[in-house]
Amino acid sequence: EVQLQASGGGLVQAGGSLRLSCAVSGARFDDYTVGWFRQAPGKKYEGVSCIRRRDGSTYYADSVKGRFTIVSDNDKNTVYLQMNDLQPEDTAVYYCAAGFRSYLPRLKSSNDYDYWGQGTLVTVSS
Repeated sequence: EVQLQASGGGLVQAGGSLRLSCAVSGARFDDYTVGWFRQAPGKKYEGVSCIRRRDGSTYYADSVKGRFTIVSDNDKNTVYLQMNDLQPEDTAVYYCAAGFRSYLPRLKSSNDYDYWGQGTLVTVSS
């Protein structure tokens, strides 16, 4: 069973930075994509960024391009989301998820991702 453990959330002032971590265990194959999604109160899931483990290909939502960076440490089976210049609109619960479909990486639908970790709360104060 694939398991994901997200961590690194917290409270930060606008303009600050946080780094989220997503540790992946139990994957039988090494070709999968890890995506980060977020959900703000009263809003739908929003895809933030994703990375395909095997070749490092990435995808970013327009709202975070230039501010967020996703990297994969394959030796540690951990994906990091470096978030810089955080703004109040980035406040949300952030979830990481793993998907094994060949057409990934993409953020078109959270349904493309089969395994989900628990969320980690990011709060950005103005």
